[in-house]
Amino acid sequence: MQSEIGFGKGVVAGVSEGFAVVSSESFGFVGGLDAQTGKIIYSRSKLFGESVKGKVFVYPCGRGSTTTSSVLLEAIRCSNAPCAIISVEVEPMVALGVLVAQELYNKTVPILTVSEDVFHLLRTGDYLLVDSVAGKLYRKD
Repeated sequence: MQSEIGFGKGVVAGVSEGFAVVSSESFGFVGGLDAQTGKIIYSRSKLFGESVKGKVFVYPCGRGSTTTSSVLLEAIRCSNAPCAIISVEVEPMVALGVLVAQELYNKTVPILTVSEDVFHLLRTGDYLLVDSVAGKLYRKD
């Protein structure tokens, strides 16, 4: 059974599902994600050592860098990226990394932005269906 959690805005189109890894803190891919393993390597993160590989990665906003796209692109190339990304605010460089991966590797990571109210409903371990084409988010039981 699935229940609709809320609506959002699709940034990169796609449909994906998986278990959620939720961070209450902003996240930076540069120095934050090991593209070779899919693990969070930022030592000050509460999610340090957690893998986002094949998971729905949820975080409020990014801590940007112009090389964010290359870290995410490499994680996608190595099949170590999240299966979807949900955030309140998405950085253009995150979307760029996914768009380049679509062109180079024919792989994608749907990106959905949601309101803070919807964001606060999400928990690590939730099984989520992300439909960034329709702009909808579902929790599956």
